[in-house]
Amino acid sequence: MKAAIFDIDGTLLDSVDLHAEAWVEAFRHFGIETDVAKVRSQIGKGGDELMPVFLSEAQLRDQGEAIEAYRSDLFKRAYRDRVKPFPGVRALFERIRADGTTIALASSGKRSEVEHYQDVLGIADLVDAATSSDDAERSKPHPDIFEAALKRLEGIDRAEIVVLGDTPYDAQAAGKAGLATVGLLCGGFPETDLKAAGCIAIYRSPQHLLEDFESSPLAKRKTI
Repeated sequence: MKAAIFDIDGTLLDSVDLHAEAWVEAFRHFGIETDVAKVRSQIGKGGDELMPVFLSEAQLRDQGEAIEAYRSDLFKRAYRDRVKPFPGVRALFERIRADGTTIALASSGKRSEVEHYQDVLGIADLVDAATSSDDAERSKPHPDIFEAALKRLEGIDRAEIVVLGDTPYDAQAAGKAGLATVGLLCGGFPETDLKAAGCIAIYRSPQHLLEDFESSPLAKRKTI
Protein backbone atom coordinates (compact mmCIF):
# COMPACT_ATOMS: atom_id res chain seq x y z
CA MET A 1 0.00 0.00 0.00
CA LYS A 2 1.16 3.50 -0.79
CA ALA A 3 -1.52 5.40 1.13
CA ALA A 4 -3.83 4.88 4.10
CA ILE A 5 -7.03 6.88 4.58
CA PHE A 6 -8.36 6.95 8.13
CA ASP A 7 -11.80 7.69 9.44
CA ILE A 8 -11.57 9.51 12.80
CA ASP A 9 -14.59 9.05 15.10
CA GLY A 10 -14.71 5.52 16.48
CA THR A 11 -11.56 4.61 14.58
CA LEU A 12 -8.96 6.85 16.20
CA LEU A 13 -11.13 8.49 18.87
CA ASP A 14 -13.43 7.03 21.52
CA SER A 15 -16.32 9.30 20.57
CA VAL A 16 -19.19 7.22 19.21
CA ASP A 17 -21.22 7.10 22.43
CA LEU A 18 -20.75 10.84 22.94
CA HIS A 19 -21.98 11.61 19.42
CA ALA A 20 -25.01 9.38 19.98
CA GLU A 21 -25.81 11.10 23.27
CA ALA A 22 -25.54 14.52 21.64
CA TRP A 23 -27.92 13.54 18.84
CA VAL A 24 -30.46 12.12 21.32
CA GLU A 25 -30.29 15.30 23.40
CA ALA A 26 -30.63 17.49 20.32
CA PHE A 27 -33.62 15.55 19.02
CA ARG A 28 -35.25 15.75 22.46
CA HIS A 29 -34.74 19.53 22.53
CA PHE A 30 -36.96 19.68 19.44
CA GLY A 31 -39.56 17.33 20.90
CA ILE A 32 -38.39 14.21 19.09
CA GLU A 33 -37.83 11.10 21.21
CA THR A 34 -35.34 8.59 19.83
CA ASP A 35 -33.84 5.27 20.87
CA VAL A 36 -30.22 5.62 21.98
CA ALA A 37 -29.14 2.25 20.56
CA LYS A 38 -30.71 3.04 17.20
CA VAL A 39 -29.05 6.45 17.07
CA ARG A 40 -25.71 4.87 17.92
CA SER A 41 -26.11 2.43 15.05
CA GLN A 42 -26.26 5.40 12.67
CA ILE A 43 -23.12 7.17 13.94
CA GLY A 44 -20.58 7.27 11.16
CA LYS A 45 -22.98 8.97 8.81
CA GLY A 46 -23.18 12.73 8.51
CA GLY A 47 -26.28 14.59 9.63
CA ASP A 48 -27.61 14.60 6.07
CA GLU A 49 -27.84 10.80 6.16
CA LEU A 50 -28.57 10.29 9.85
CA MET A 51 -31.50 12.66 10.35
CA PRO A 52 -33.80 11.12 7.69
CA VAL A 53 -33.75 7.87 9.72
CA PHE A 54 -35.51 9.65 12.60
CA LEU A 55 -37.39 12.56 11.03
CA SER A 56 -40.33 12.68 8.66
CA GLU A 57 -39.90 14.57 5.41
CA ALA A 58 -41.87 17.47 6.89
CA GLN A 59 -39.74 17.53 10.05
CA LEU A 60 -36.58 17.35 8.01
CA ARG A 61 -37.71 20.22 5.82
CA ASP A 62 -38.91 22.43 8.68
CA GLN A 63 -36.43 21.58 11.45
CA GLY A 64 -33.48 19.74 9.92
CA GLU A 65 -31.09 22.68 9.65
CA ALA A 66 -31.98 23.94 13.13
CA ILE A 67 -31.49 20.49 14.68
CA GLU A 68 -28.12 20.01 13.01
CA ALA A 69 -26.93 23.47 14.08
CA TYR A 70 -28.12 22.87 17.65
CA ARG A 71 -26.45 19.44 17.80
CA SER A 72 -23.18 20.81 16.45
CA ASP A 73 -23.07 23.58 19.04
CA LEU A 74 -24.18 21.21 21.81
CA PHE A 75 -21.43 18.73 21.01
CA LYS A 76 -18.77 21.43 21.13
CA ARG A 77 -20.10 22.81 24.42
CA ALA A 78 -20.91 19.67 26.37
CA TYR A 79 -19.27 16.65 24.77
CA ARG A 80 -16.15 17.38 22.71
CA ASP A 81 -13.77 17.85 25.65
CA ARG A 82 -14.66 14.33 26.83
CA VAL A 83 -13.42 12.72 23.60
CA LYS A 84 -10.21 10.71 24.10
CA PRO A 85 -7.83 9.02 21.64
CA PHE A 86 -7.63 5.25 21.53
CA PRO A 87 -4.23 3.93 22.65
CA GLY A 88 -1.51 3.52 20.04
CA VAL A 89 -2.70 5.98 17.40
CA ARG A 90 0.43 8.10 17.12
CA ALA A 91 2.70 5.04 17.27
CA LEU A 92 0.64 3.43 14.50
CA PHE A 93 0.93 6.55 12.34
CA GLU A 94 4.68 6.68 12.94
CA ARG A 95 4.97 3.02 11.88
CA ILE A 96 2.99 3.68 8.71
CA ARG A 97 5.08 6.73 7.84
CA ALA A 98 8.28 4.74 8.48
CA ASP A 99 7.36 2.68 5.41
CA GLY A 100 6.98 5.84 3.35
CA THR A 101 3.20 5.42 3.21
CA THR A 102 1.08 8.55 2.81
CA ILE A 103 -1.59 9.19 5.45
CA ALA A 104 -4.90 10.95 4.85
CA LEU A 105 -7.97 11.55 7.01
CA ALA A 106 -11.56 11.36 5.73
CA SER A 107 -14.26 12.21 8.27
CA SER A 108 -17.99 12.93 8.17
CA GLY A 109 -17.27 15.71 10.67
CA LYS A 110 -16.72 19.33 9.80
CA ARG A 111 -13.29 20.72 8.85
CA SER A 112 -12.91 22.52 12.19
CA GLU A 113 -13.53 19.23 14.03
CA VAL A 114 -10.99 17.37 11.90
CA GLU A 115 -8.38 20.04 12.64
CA HIS A 116 -9.18 19.97 16.35
CA TYR A 117 -8.95 16.20 16.55
CA GLN A 118 -5.57 16.11 14.87
CA ASP A 119 -4.30 18.16 17.79
CA VAL A 120 -6.11 15.95 20.33
CA LEU A 121 -4.55 12.87 18.73
CA GLY A 122 -1.12 14.47 18.39
CA ILE A 123 -0.82 13.45 14.75
CA ALA A 124 -0.97 16.74 12.84
CA ASP A 125 2.68 16.42 11.79
CA LEU A 126 2.07 12.92 10.41
CA VAL A 127 -1.00 13.66 8.25
CA ASP A 128 -0.46 14.48 4.58
CA ALA A 129 -4.07 15.33 3.64
CA ALA A 130 -7.47 15.63 5.30
CA THR A 131 -11.03 15.83 4.02
CA SER A 132 -14.28 16.44 5.86
CA SER A 133 -17.99 16.97 5.27
CA ASP A 134 -17.06 20.43 3.97
CA ASP A 135 -15.43 18.72 0.98
CA ALA A 136 -18.38 16.47 0.14
CA GLU A 137 -21.92 17.02 -1.08
CA ARG A 138 -23.10 13.81 0.60
CA SER A 139 -21.70 12.00 3.63
CA LYS A 140 -20.99 8.30 4.13
CA PRO A 141 -22.19 5.77 3.04
CA HIS A 142 -21.88 7.81 -0.17
CA PRO A 143 -18.32 7.86 -1.56
CA ASP A 144 -17.96 11.66 -1.83
CA ILE A 145 -15.55 12.13 1.09
CA PHE A 146 -13.25 9.37 -0.17
CA GLU A 147 -13.40 10.73 -3.70
CA ALA A 148 -12.29 14.08 -2.30
CA ALA A 149 -9.41 12.35 -0.51
CA LEU A 150 -8.39 10.61 -3.72
CA LYS A 151 -8.02 13.96 -5.45
CA ARG A 152 -5.49 14.91 -2.79
CA LEU A 153 -3.68 11.62 -3.28
CA GLU A 154 -3.25 12.22 -7.00
CA GLY A 155 -0.80 9.83 -8.61
CA ILE A 156 -1.54 6.91 -6.26
CA ASP A 157 -3.58 4.10 -7.76
CA ARG A 158 -6.76 3.12 -5.90
CA ALA A 159 -5.47 -0.44 -5.67
CA GLU A 160 -2.56 0.90 -3.61
CA ILE A 161 -4.76 2.68 -1.04
CA VAL A 162 -6.52 1.21 1.98
CA VAL A 163 -9.24 2.81 4.10
CA LEU A 164 -9.41 2.23 7.84
CA GLY A 165 -12.76 2.69 9.54
CA ASP A 166 -15.02 1.41 12.30
CA THR A 167 -18.45 1.39 10.66
CA PRO A 168 -20.16 -0.42 7.79
CA TYR A 169 -20.73 3.05 6.30
CA ASP A 170 -16.97 3.53 5.95
CA ALA A 171 -16.61 0.25 4.09
CA GLN A 172 -19.66 0.90 1.91
CA ALA A 173 -18.47 4.37 0.96
CA ALA A 174 -14.94 3.18 0.30
CA GLY A 175 -16.18 0.29 -1.81
CA LYS A 176 -18.19 2.68 -3.99
CA ALA A 177 -14.95 4.63 -4.50
CA GLY A 178 -13.08 1.47 -5.48
CA LEU A 179 -11.11 1.26 -2.24
CA ALA A 180 -10.52 -1.65 0.15
CA THR A 181 -11.31 -1.21 3.85
CA VAL A 182 -9.72 -2.55 7.02
CA GLY A 183 -12.24 -2.56 9.86
CA LEU A 184 -11.64 -1.67 13.50
CA LEU A 185 -13.97 -2.93 16.24
CA CYS A 186 -13.25 -0.13 18.74
CA GLY A 187 -16.20 1.91 17.45
CA GLY A 188 -18.59 -0.76 18.69
CA PHE A 189 -20.01 -2.15 15.46
CA PRO A 190 -20.22 -5.97 15.26
CA GLU A 191 -17.54 -7.80 13.33
CA THR A 192 -20.25 -9.49 11.27
CA ASP A 193 -21.52 -6.08 10.08
CA LEU A 194 -18.03 -4.95 9.07
CA LYS A 195 -17.38 -8.19 7.18
CA ALA A 196 -20.77 -7.97 5.44
CA ALA A 197 -19.91 -4.41 4.34
CA GLY A 198 -16.75 -5.70 2.67
CA CYS A 199 -13.86 -5.23 5.11
CA ILE A 200 -10.83 -7.23 3.98
CA ALA A 201 -9.38 -7.54 7.50
CA ILE A 202 -10.54 -6.68 11.00
CA TYR A 203 -8.63 -5.57 14.11
CA ARG A 204 -9.80 -4.73 17.60
CA SER A 205 -8.18 -1.31 17.77
CA PRO A 206 -5.30 0.88 16.49
CA GLN A 207 -3.07 -0.76 19.11
CA HIS A 208 -4.00 -4.24 17.86
CA LEU A 209 -3.27 -3.19 14.28
CA LEU A 210 0.10 -1.81 15.37
CA GLU A 211 0.97 -5.05 17.16
CA ASP A 212 0.06 -7.13 14.09
CA PHE A 213 1.33 -4.58 11.59
CA GLU A 214 3.77 -6.82 9.73
CA SER A 215 1.00 -9.23 8.73
CA SER A 216 -1.57 -6.51 8.02
CA PRO A 217 -2.66 -5.17 4.62
CA LEU A 218 -0.73 -1.96 5.39
CA ALA A 219 2.71 -3.58 5.62
CA LYS A 220 5.17 -3.21 2.79
CA ARG A 221 5.92 -6.59 1.25
CA LYS A 222 9.58 -7.17 0.72
CA THR A 223 10.57 -8.95 -2.47
CA ILE A 224 13.79 -10.85 -3.21
